Amino acid sequence: MIQRIQSIFLLLAGASGFGVLALPFATTAESVQGTAFSDNAFSTADNVGLLVLFALSGALAVADIFLFNNRKLQIKIGQLALLVNVLGIVLAGVLYWQAQAGLGSSQPNVAAGFGLPIAFFAFVALAIRSIKKDEALVRSADRLR
Repeated sequence: MIQRIQSIFLLLAGASGFGVLALPFATTAESVQGTAFSDNAFSTADNVGLLVLFALSGALAVADIFLFNNRKLQIKIGQLALLVNVLGIVLAGVLYWQAQAGLGSSQPNVAAGFGLPIAFFAFVALAIRSIKKDEALVRSADRLR
């Protein structure tokens, strides 16, 4: 159901989750062979683990939209998407730190892909909060019957 605000948040989360796959985390002016910056950019294409984690988190967010009939499962899938995204952020940070150590005098420039996992986290957290509000509303309406 697209008319619910959490569906919009989950759609935005899915877009930012899949956007990470297309945008680099950081770029350098010149390529540095033997590092993740061998193609002037550090992105999810440089590591299979990053690719899988961020694709899975985006897919979980989009799939979560269609679970509107089961709010408890929707919350659990949202929390799983958050966990997978955090694992992706940690792995990206570790790989970036390792790649930056081998750059020498080249300084990396932070690119747009750096903020998308954080936006994903915010959108899914807002969606979970809205789902919990819906669940509380349904429970209170059931008590009145």
